[in-house]
Amino acid sequence: MKRPFEFIIEKLVLISGLASIIFVVLIFVFLLKEGLSLFGQENLWGFLFGQNWYPISDPPQFGILPLILGSFLVTLGAIIIAVPLGLASAIYVAEVAPSGIRDVLKTGIELLAAIPSIVLGFIGIVTLAPFLKNVFHLSSGLTALAGSIMLAFMAMPTIVSIIEDSIVSVPKSYKEGSLALGATRWQTIYRVILPAASSGILAAIMLGIGRVVGETMAVLMITGNAAVMPTSFLQPVRTLTATVAAEMGEAVAGSGHYYALFAIGIVLFVISFAINLLADWFLHRGKKKRKKR
Repeated sequence: MKRPFEFIIEKLVLISGLASIIFVVLIFVFLLKEGLSLFGQENLWGFLFGQNWYPISDPPQFGILPLILGSFLVTLGAIIIAVPLGLASAIYVAEVAPSGIRDVLKTGIELLAAIPSIVLGFIGIVTLAPFLKNVFHLSSGLTALAGSIMLAFMAMPTIVSIIEDSIVSVPKSYKEGSLALGATRWQTIYRVILPAASSGILAAIMLGIGRVVGETMAVLMITGNAAVMPTSFLQPVRTLTATVAAEMGEAVAGSGHYYALFAIGIVLFVISFAINLLADWFLHRGKKKRKKR
């Protein structure tokens, strides 16, 4: 028979889990309630693939394709930077660094997540944007590249922590067996440990993408906020999250502009949900593989 204290704790945990699910469902229902009102005056195809975002023109145009592509470009650049650096850092922390240095490095990397995004955005405006402007001879350093670089450092703690945990969780027998067969340390890491931790690595990448896609303040400050079709990393762009943050305070409640911003929220919710679902699938697939072995 369970003691009363254990029973209460179990029920509190159950209630907390159910409450989290209910809150997510209610948020999605609220977004649907407000966002779907837009499609009484705008068709879905024109909203998703329209190339003009002029919400206060006459007539207004609510095409979010430039915003989607801006988000994609910034996310792509951030992942291109963050994944190699994060993977290399995780390998060093988990397999190469001495134990004393390992603890310091892991703590330092995880502390990056504690830096507020608005502080990183301010640093980007003051240092990174002028640097990129001078290096590439641009009229403005507030570009997709600036956003990608800054967001890469914001995604690094998530990527490094999950990859490092995945590498550490690989059974020691794999490593010992490889070394016993004559493989070098780097051959063991490359051919044995990384393949065995591949599910965790993919999950880390997906969660890093989710972290970047959902970021608001930093990209609002350092990407230039130009709602135009992006053609390169060296031009200003605007992301979905930055659009909602910048315009929600000015939108008239009940207007098409107001509903369009909620519709953008629906798009962001679906993207984030899909990314987290994929990350969870990769993690569970890795656990099942390890159990079979």
